[in-house]
Amino acid sequence: MGVRELTRRSRHSPVNLRRTSPALALRPTREPTHRRVLVGTATALCLLGLVSGCGSDDSGEPPPSPTPERYFPDETRGAANLLSTIDQIRERLRQLPGRAGILAEPRRYSLFDEELIIRDFFQDRRGGTFIDVGCAWPTDANNTYYLEKHLDWRGIGIDALAEYGPAWEQARPSSHFFSFLVTDHSGTEESFFRSESTGLSSADRSRADGSHFGDDLEVEETRVRSITLDVLLDREGIERIDLLALDIEGHELQALRGIDLDRFRPELVVVEGRRKDVAVHLDAAGYEVIERYLRFDPINTYYRRRAD
Repeated sequence: MGVRELTRRSRHSPVNLRRTSPALALRPTREPTHRRVLVGTATALCLLGLVSGCGSDDSGEPPPSPTPERYFPDETRGAANLLSTIDQIRERLRQLPGRAGILAEPRRYSLFDEELIIRDFFQDRRGGTFIDVGCAWPTDANNTYYLEKHLDWRGIGIDALAEYGPAWEQARPSSHFFSFLVTDHSGTEESFFRSESTGLSSADRSRADGSHFGDDLEVEETRVRSITLDVLLDREGIERIDLLALDIEGHELQALRGIDLDRFRPELVVVEGRRKDVAVHLDAAGYEVIERYLRFDPINTYYRRRAD
């Protein structure tokens, strides 16, 4: 889910960052306060280096906890300030030199320019197949909705939080939603931690409760059925995929260990973050980083198959 879920919002209701669809009310352990919503959102932005002043310094000490007072001095304006920050980041990325063709078009659905980069890679090819792991909402801040709506792609959305399912069924008729914990084994009931800042929900408690980032958020432990992508794709009769996207809060390597990349051969793999262990795994599987896309997306890393 990550930062794209945390910042999903309507400009007509900018203060309620925790807003959910009436049909999809997520079940927090208690009613969230505005303060805690901002803490979780600031945490995610700090993690990604998108808010200035929250990285580690030369002393090697961990960064201080990203509190509303630090980034949003006037808490009543905190959400609006966050949205302004997001807009500033978008504009900065838009002004980078080297944009041409699809990359120069306005984005429609993704939080930043993920959909433009994916479209540029495939050059608006029609009729492809995607797998979206950690898919969250079906349209807002979604990286695959454009492919399905405008280019006749089909695919699978997977998220450990089953509450997203009804919205996917309604908004994504050409795709299927499944609620699983995607990992390197199948058929077990695994712990999953629903964070009060929903976008930080994770199989890793330290990420869900924010302690990984020096924060303190409440979590609700749930049980989710595990599955590998190999098992799911075989079950659904999928033999080849074009796009594999993963945004699952630090669990990406385990998910990648559960798919035979040489067999399914996704042309493009999109992974949230800049993790060395993921890069090493994908390098061994025959994938390389697409360097030209890194400057246009501060959040994700894009991998393609090396030429045979």
